[in-house]
This record gives sequence, C-alpha cells and structure tokens, in this order.
Amino acid sequence: MAPRKMKAVEQPISARKGAGSRVPGRSRPLTRIQKEKQDIILEAALEVFSVHGFRGATIDQIAEVAGMSKPNLLYYFPKKEEIHRRLISTLLDTWLAPLREMNDGGDPFGEIRSYIRRKLEMARDFPRESRLFANEMLRGAEHVSDMIEIDLKNLVDDKAKVLLAWMDQGKLVRTDPYHLIFSIWATTQHYADFDVQVRAVLGPDRNGDNRFDDAARYLEQVFMHGLAPKPRADG
Repeated sequence: MAPRKMKAVEQPISARKGAGSRVPGRSRPLTRIQKEKQDIILEAALEVFSVHGFRGATIDQIAEVAGMSKPNLLYYFPKKEEIHRRLISTLLDTWLAPLREMNDGGDPFGEIRSYIRRKLEMARDFPRESRLFANEMLRGAEHVSDMIEIDLKNLVDDKAKVLLAWMDQGKLVRTDPYHLIFSIWATTQHYADFDVQVRAVLGPDRNGDNRFDDAARYLEQVFMHGLAPKPRADG
C-alpha cells in the first residue's frame, strides 16, 4: 500500500467546492494571491487544531504557524470558528468520498475490501485530518451537527440499503449494516487517531509504513470471513 495523494485533496483546500472565492463578509472575489494566503491559513489551522483541539487553539497560534500577522489573518477569517468550520466541512466531504464509491452493482466483497483499503489509505496519508475530525466528534460536533445529521446520515442510510440488498440476495451474511460501517470506521481510523500507540506497540521492526499493509490484510480477513454466507446443510 504505497503512499499516495487522495483525489479529494489534490486541490488546495480553498479551491474545493467553490470555497475561498470570497473572504467571509466581503462580496469582492479573492485574487490569486489572496487565495494562496487563505490556503496557508487553513493549512496552519489544520496543524494547530489537530494538536491543540478547538478550545486549545488560538488565532495567535494559527497566525504564527502561517507566518503572518494576526490582523492579516483576521482579514480572511474574522473568527476562529469560521476557520474550524471550513476545515471540518472540507474534511467531512473528503471523509465521505470512499463510502460514496461503494458501488451497488459491484461484487460485495470487492466493494467492501476496496472501502477498507481506501479508509486505511486516508488514515495513513491524512492523520492530522483524522485527529481533527475525531476531536470534533468527541466535542459533540457542535460546529458541524447539521452536516453529521444530514449529509453523513443520508449517505450511510443509502449504503446501508445497498448492504441490506446484498444480504437479501444471499451474497453477505445477515447483520446490522450500520454497525458494520461503524466497525470499519473504528478499525481503520484507529491507525491515524492512535498512531503513537500503534507504532509503540508494534515496535521498531514493524512500525513503518508496512503496518498499513499488515492492517489491510488482517482487516480484510476479519471482515471477509465474518461476512461470508454460511453453507446450507443438506437435507
């Protein structure tokens, strides 16, 4: 599982989904240089929020990491909350991308295996983003509750129906599709959110990037075996 850039983050944060075309509270579109400044702020904020959390992070810290003055930063984002919400909303869109790719017309085991792999790739390539998202959930998702209750729920509802259809067709053992999705989230994101613990326990001989390949093989074995329909007894 060689490190690679995920499609959802190939563009600068402010270039995605029309974000960054304007400064909050201002109607005039941003210039190229202003967009670059906004990207620098968001990258610095990701670093600060992922380490200190929302409450522990300050505008001063973000400005220092971004290498700009506090007044300059406040021109683009007047409040810490605006920076945080922008990051979380972009991250949620990225986080949902692998689940969106689950194809109801594909082979169930191939689709689930690919989903596990994509989630592990995200844990490997975007540990700061994963920790930021986990911190937001632990804090009750107060800044993005609407995204969780609408965007996330609607997508999971749709994919739960796909999983149930495969179960009805006898392609997967019958189980709770929601808890199946939760289990995949928990096991894959663990490798980002508890990276220090994982590397410490594995030790120097096994804590390199190969740990994600080892994790992928193990999780595929667990989920594929657990979801395989049991042969019917004759008679």
